[in-house]
Amino acid sequence: MARTLGNPAALSATSTAPASTPTGAATAPQAVRVRHPGWRDPRLWIGVAIVAACIVAGARLLGSADDTVAVWAVRADAGAGAILTRADLETHRVHFATSSDLDDYYRADATLPDHLALTRGIGSGELLPRSAIASGPASDQVQVPLAVEPVRVPPAVRSGSVVDVYVAGGPGSGPGSGLGAADAGDAGAAPALNAVTVVAAPGLDDVFGSAQSKRQLTLAVPEKRAQAFFGLLGGLDDPTITVVLRPAG
Repeated sequence: MARTLGNPAALSATSTAPASTPTGAATAPQAVRVRHPGWRDPRLWIGVAIVAACIVAGARLLGSADDTVAVWAVRADAGAGAILTRADLETHRVHFATSSDLDDYYRADATLPDHLALTRGIGSGELLPRSAIASGPASDQVQVPLAVEPVRVPPAVRSGSVVDVYVAGGPGSGPGSGLGAADAGDAGAAPALNAVTVVAAPGLDDVFGSAQSKRQLTLAVPEKRAQAFFGLLGGLDDPTITVVLRPAG
């Protein structure tokens, strides 16, 4: 029996028609490419301006916070009568509460006096006060060298120390042989030099490491007292010198 076929064109149209999209199905979004801002973008230049402004403001803030002043200080201990030079000084930056406090010291950017003679001892690192400098080149302080057996000098004696000097020995025929002299067993003898400042004193390592058998001290002594002291030493046979360290303060 012959079968009846439908219209081929209709069948072809029906088979090739796309399937309809179900109602309510979500549509996939299109991808968007990220675009980097170019050098013409105003936002870039605004950011650069903000960073530059922050740098300038920070630099000005730090500069205004540093209100310290450079002033002169001594490098090492120095006793009364010592003559300081530029090599004996160093600069320290210090914050002063008022300008009147600064006036008591020597600024590092100002000219120093030609003659820096100390009227009192100054410790290492201490600021150099104007009150500790002699007002003029004239001074009654002279520097007296003194060679002493190391066992008769306290190890703590150093530049800036205040000491008493005792002298013992048999009297000779020189002038002033009895001035301040004491027998070795006289514990109540007065010092030949009292409350004098040590200007320079080598350490014990320097003494034992050299050919010297004595410790060389330099004392700042008023001129008249120095003359009397040398007169005493000249009037004694083989004098024995002992240095006594006075307590600080």
